[in-house]
Amino acid sequence: MKFLKIIALSLALLWSGVQAQNISIATGGTGGVYYPMGGGLASVLSSKVPGMSATAEVTGGSVDNLNLIGTGKPYIGFSMADAAKDAQVGNDKFAGKKVDLRTLLVLYPNLMHVVTVESTGIKSMKDLKGKRISTGAPGSATEVMAFRLLEAAGLDKDKDVRRERLSVAESVNAVKDRKIDAFFWVGGLPTAAVTDLANSPGMKIVMVDTNDEVAAMNKKYGNLYFPTLIPKATYSGMAKDNKVAAVANILVVNANMSDADAYKIVKAIFDNKLELVRTHQEYINVTLESQKQKSTPIDYHAGALKYFKEKNIKVN
Repeated sequence: MKFLKIIALSLALLWSGVQAQNISIATGGTGGVYYPMGGGLASVLSSKVPGMSATAEVTGGSVDNLNLIGTGKPYIGFSMADAAKDAQVGNDKFAGKKVDLRTLLVLYPNLMHVVTVESTGIKSMKDLKGKRISTGAPGSATEVMAFRLLEAAGLDKDKDVRRERLSVAESVNAVKDRKIDAFFWVGGLPTAAVTDLANSPGMKIVMVDTNDEVAAMNKKYGNLYFPTLIPKATYSGMAKDNKVAAVANILVVNANMSDADAYKIVKAIFDNKLELVRTHQEYINVTLESQKQKSTPIDYHAGALKYFKEKNIKVN
């Protein structure tokens, strides 16, 4: 009997080991906001959710993240709402490869930064014509939104500008080295790489307004974008508040994730919000009140809805 009990205990331990859930968190580049937020989330899930081990991965951004989720492997991905919608319907960069997605959470607004320095003379979107610019890293939703913004401003991305495809950190270095005149970056506030440029000696940062393009973008792509502000106190040297186009950030998973895991992840985020805010201040904007279906084009996961119901939050 003792021998049988030992075998039974060994099998139980082995089974519990098999059941341990390893999850990868697809983030973005190291100079952006997704990466520190993903690192904080990985730490919370690994330390607070029994049987769950999470690791944050550096990626190109939203498009890469959505493709990783499309593999069906256990990924949590940070994404902009517009890129997620493209993935769901099989549009643009996801032509012929739809991704079956679900939203876990609406996170915070992603604000379009069109960044240059005073010496270039660029003050408006129209001034970008003929200039050397970066429209974001390949695999990023920055690139998706940058193309739509240029189009809305009446500029041809292939003919009217000389275009590079750099990450936000690479873009900042290219501006410092006078290799490009301006760059696009869609991110939370503050973005470390933009802060670095603003604080660089001999560099006077200029932020180009993009709010006038919102209506044209929404007319063509659906009501995904909204106008907001980057306050002038955000980055050193800003002359005024920056009127910008913005889009929601969402945390998404493959529809095949179990209801139990989705529930545990959402619960862990709200239960440990203070710890997450210490990793990046954008976590302060992740609230139960901001969980609305109109804020995300992707349906919520049933596990997330279970948690919201417990908290008396109606998303519809």
